[in-house]
Amino acid sequence: MKKTKIAVIDYGFGNIKSVLNALAYCNAEGNVIDSPGKISEYNGAILPGVGSFGPAADFLKSAGFDKAIAEYAASGKMIFGICLGFQLFFTKGYENGEHSGLNLIEGEVKKFSFEGNELKIPHMGWNKVNITDGVYAKKMFEGINDKEDFYFVHSYYAVLDNNEKASGFCDYGIEFCSCAAYKNVWGSQFHPEKSGEIGLKILSNFINEVKK
Repeated sequence: MKKTKIAVIDYGFGNIKSVLNALAYCNAEGNVIDSPGKISEYNGAILPGVGSFGPAADFLKSAGFDKAIAEYAASGKMIFGICLGFQLFFTKGYENGEHSGLNLIEGEVKKFSFEGNELKIPHMGWNKVNITDGVYAKKMFEGINDKEDFYFVHSYYAVLDNNEKASGFCDYGIEFCSCAAYKNVWGSQFHPEKSGEIGLKILSNFINEVKK
């Protein structure tokens, strides 16, 4: 059976190997691309990421990836953002100053603040995700029970202008959006590629949408 080809965008901030391994496990072929002109050749793309919002956003812009990704998403092709990649989907981020994101999802990315609280930053480890009842959330979490555990590593969290696009929430001192899915734009603050069988199921659901 022919494998679905997925573009994995390499912009110097991603954990590429684990994403490629996860895609292979899901019977898909991950192809690393480092040129914005190549993304249009694929019907599905993943923007991974580990690091800081500002430098990552600046690099995407300087390399021309910002326009290429915007055009790609506007074309209706499936795209998935992971961790920092998910944060970059938003309008603005406030890590080391104010920076513009890709604006695929309207909202902002802010830092956790727990004054007088024993909760540690970053939020790291396993935490439960409460799935919303949105139509796209059901596609993202098809075959997955509510309140399953996923793996997180982050100090900043997303605040959506419209929670209709949120597909899941998590509680860490506050309730925050842990993932979003609206039409062809999906993303998660948690790492599906590091979240065991449940995380791989989300990637499989994404691949199935790419095939349609």
